[in-house]
Amino acid sequence: MVEVWDRGLRPLYALGCVTGLAAILCGPASAQDGVRDEFFWLGQINKATAVINTQEGLLDKEKTPGIAKAIDSVIKAGNEPGAKRPATVITFEPLLIEEGGVEVTLLHAGRSSQDMHATYRAAILRDRLLDLATQLNVTSRTLVDLAATHADTIVPNYTNGVAAQPNSYGHYLLGHAAGFARDADRIREAYARVDRSAMGTTVLNGTGWPLNRQRMADYLGFAGVVDNAYDASQIASMDQPVEIGSIVTAIALHSGNFVEDVMTQYAQTRPWILLQEGGGNTYVSSAMPQKRNPGLLNNTRSQASTAITLAIGPMIQAHNITPGMPDPKDVEANSEMVDAGVKTLADLDKVLKALVISPERALEELNADWTASQEIADILMRDHGLPFREGHHVASEIVTYARAEGIGPLDFPYEKARKIYAETVKDTDFAQELPLSEAEFRAALDPVAIVRGRATSGGPQPEEMKRMLDEATARLDGQESWAAEQRAHIDAALGKLDADFQSLLTR
Repeated sequence: MVEVWDRGLRPLYALGCVTGLAAILCGPASAQDGVRDEFFWLGQINKATAVINTQEGLLDKEKTPGIAKAIDSVIKAGNEPGAKRPATVITFEPLLIEEGGVEVTLLHAGRSSQDMHATYRAAILRDRLLDLATQLNVTSRTLVDLAATHADTIVPNYTNGVAAQPNSYGHYLLGHAAGFARDADRIREAYARVDRSAMGTTVLNGTGWPLNRQRMADYLGFAGVVDNAYDASQIASMDQPVEIGSIVTAIALHSGNFVEDVMTQYAQTRPWILLQEGGGNTYVSSAMPQKRNPGLLNNTRSQASTAITLAIGPMIQAHNITPGMPDPKDVEANSEMVDAGVKTLADLDKVLKALVISPERALEELNADWTASQEIADILMRDHGLPFREGHHVASEIVTYARAEGIGPLDFPYEKARKIYAETVKDTDFAQELPLSEAEFRAALDPVAIVRGRATSGGPQPEEMKRMLDEATARLDGQESWAAEQRAHIDAALGKLDADFQSLLTR
């Protein structure tokens, strides 16, 4: 058993170390009891069928105890260490017949492998989505906590791979957190579509048996049923892995974007952000003693690529086939796809916790280049009425001259700025003298002042950072509660099923 903890060292939930996120965290278990694989769900479907059909008169009550004991025996045998766990109806049913005789197939009234398999595929994807949602929440919380720590850390931001403007590193991180928040929304939206039972739809148009589909859904922990019987196994079960693949793709892309942004710093001789050395984060080159290769970044990027590769699979397999074909439905492949997304997020969490940021070096890089130059144009327009394009031209001429002469923004002569301004606007009707005092000119090039002086909502200024941090934290708390509620709902439903099934065994 492994427990997943939140930042306050409270257990979020516990998982048996046998499947999904838990398997990634702690490896395979020695026993199979509690594994929610195809065998598990076939057992639950048979238990629910026995209970419902007995109570509603579709199954002879005199035959029920023997059928229930056969189901119970097959499940217990499959839960033994190393035992085979059949994953299809046609391999599960012979075990039932062996235990209870051919009369046990009375259970199969109005059922088909089509609706049974569609149901367990949805149940397994549902569990996997909760694993993905939980790890996304853990990683996003690490991201938001880091943003709070670096709300006032001023760093360069880049566009087209070039230093563009100063920004708060916390604001930058909240931008990435916003992308992951959309991924969390997608998970919840997809979960609502996956959380539907196909049981009772039989092959594609229902059955003459008056099966209680809603009770079946309730016992298996589903929020409801797939309404259209044809849709249930022919369309919806093909859509589900494709949609989840798109979510895994988005998560992997967001993770890879962040990793690559950090990776570019390793090309510098004096980066302002690096991984803490050692501990599996970096490794020394076998030939070049000076090199500290960012192994964790490489591994995380590679894992993200693996996740995308696997996520594309269902889409390709669902392409150009007739409805209901099995190509995109493979449980193992689709589970591996979601698990790859979980692993990507877990690796990214390690990256975030290993980052070492130098505010002094970041500010030095900002002051070594002209990333604050747009502020000159902004001030000339905002405070002095000079059209932006004209002010942009002034600032651009200053930068061109400075770079040609090797002058940084901290050392640029004020008198030269005045001359460049006058030369630039000489043929216009605008003020011919630079309307900025030397002090105002210097302040316009201060990265810290620029960031703190932003006025638009969603900017990096302190009051907006506080608002966004508070909202991000509240959103994560809500997502955490949502995942816990879904797990609790499924567990409660299965617990009720176990109790009601036990009553059949004691008749």
